[in-house]
Amino acid sequence: MDEASLEGALNELAKQFGDNTDLNQAKLADLAKQAENNRKQLQKSITTLQELLDYLRVCIKYQAFDLEATRRENTYLRKLLEDTPRNNEEG
Repeated sequence: MDEASLEGALNELAKQFGDNTDLNQAKLADLAKQAENNRKQLQKSITTLQELLDYLRVCIKYQAFDLEATRRENTYLRKLLEDTPRNNEEG
């Protein structure tokens, strides 16, 4: 093999390798975009989940407060009923 044919073969090989590199770079770029989109979607889902958990905490705190207030009111009303003389007991 002479020097000219060797140089031609090397140029052809470099050209093919360059095309593959461009193809691989395009694939890698697509994968990087896809990974970035997945990361953004995951971050959005996490943010939404955190907001929902915060809302759930507030709802639970309100329910606990309401339950305690209902218990206090119930106790107060029972005491009023016990302290009030009944009509059928007096007659």
